[in-house]
Amino acid sequence: MSNGKPRPSTSILKSLLDDAGGEVFLSSARSFMSVFCFVSRRGALSAFAFGLAVIVGAPAMADGDIYVHAGANFKPVTIAVTPFAGEQAGDKISSVIAADFARSIFLLPLNSASFPETIANPDTSPNLEAWKTAAAQFVLTGRVLHQDAGRVTAQFRLWDTATGEQVAGQQYSTETANARRVSHMIADAVFSRVTGEKGFFDSRVVFVDETGPKEKRHKRLAVMDMDGANIKYLDGGKELVVTPRFSPSAQQVAYMSFGDGDPKVTLLNLDTGQRESVGNFPGMTFAPRFSPDGQQIALSLSDGASTNLYSMDLRSRATTRLTEGSAIDTSPTYSPDGSQIAFESDRGGSQQIYVMGASGGAAKRISFGEGHYSTPVWSPRGDLIAFTRIKGGSFGIGVMKPDGSGERILVEGFHNEGPTFAPNGLYLMFFRDAGGAGGPKLYMTDIFGHAEFLVPTPNYGSDPSWGPLMQ
Repeated sequence: MSNGKPRPSTSILKSLLDDAGGEVFLSSARSFMSVFCFVSRRGALSAFAFGLAVIVGAPAMADGDIYVHAGANFKPVTIAVTPFAGEQAGDKISSVIAADFARSIFLLPLNSASFPETIANPDTSPNLEAWKTAAAQFVLTGRVLHQDAGRVTAQFRLWDTATGEQVAGQQYSTETANARRVSHMIADAVFSRVTGEKGFFDSRVVFVDETGPKEKRHKRLAVMDMDGANIKYLDGGKELVVTPRFSPSAQQVAYMSFGDGDPKVTLLNLDTGQRESVGNFPGMTFAPRFSPDGQQIALSLSDGASTNLYSMDLRSRATTRLTEGSAIDTSPTYSPDGSQIAFESDRGGSQQIYVMGASGGAAKRISFGEGHYSTPVWSPRGDLIAFTRIKGGSFGIGVMKPDGSGERILVEGFHNEGPTFAPNGLYLMFFRDAGGAGGPKLYMTDIFGHAEFLVPTPNYGSDPSWGPLMQ
């Protein structure tokens, strides 16, 4: 872990490895990443070039190429993550990949004690019949090469034991300090190849790091990899901070800060470390959330006994009032297409979730179960809204469709709160405070409630916000 602002993503060169070892390169520049792609015998690549930019399509998949569909009923696909050649660096990368798969729920890494062979040459096909006997549906092989001082190249190949063929392969070249991120990129590539879904491992989470006794808790902003590694602190902890929210571009974070005067929504640029207050509102502003294009922010403004929702154009700083009345309206969240906003309100007598157009107007209540509903957040897929439900002293994390149907509680107990979606919309992170002298911890689960995992942090943690895939 380190103090200060995080460094921008370092350059990564990516290329596909076919089953014959051939390479055909295309040049691409995307944000901080340079991409080189070529196609295996089983894939097809289409590209559109404009200047240095190249949009690369994934290899076309034949019927039956998707091996597990992420859903309520599924059987995890078994995969053997063999130690990557390359001594200590190889072991580190393969261990991170295996840990990612164990957290994915849909892929099940096999125990290395059951491996039938040691991979001597990761470029040649393993004994796939032996691996099939060991219950592996896929075998992942790879190597790590040190090209020169300060740089490293990681290669992987994914083998299908049913067909006996290589079904994916890529190579990544980067600075040695950035090698751990390559592990997540490999895990994403394999996850997408097997499930047909976007990955989520190469992403970050901003949250509130908490230390000290409960009656005098010290809170500061922090950002980390989604698995809890590479924590960086974003402020010195001089101000109390809560509810950080990632921008869709991942370059900005909005949060509520308690400094001099009324609490204010503040924007933090992750690249430059620059901070600025959002607007010059009288009273307290809180609960910020970015629009999908990152150009607007919705927030709550407290004015006397009422709290209403506003939006602000971050370019012109023009504000629009979205709700009006004596109720407490808060926790706005945009739909992925930016056309609607879900929020919580007590306008009906108790905390419930409502949906309205993004420019305001009539709102429709969508939560009708027992208890109080709060902290809505729209899935990036657009199909679900996650929420916190308080019922009889129990705090549940659940999801429902945007029309209020299909409600299901994924986690229940004391005290669960603050769900946030993974960039592929298949997972949720939230925090739990079990009470007593301890403090909150971060957890993740999938949207079907199959499993739950603790997300390790060095101290207590709350208010997570999951950012998009790294660029």
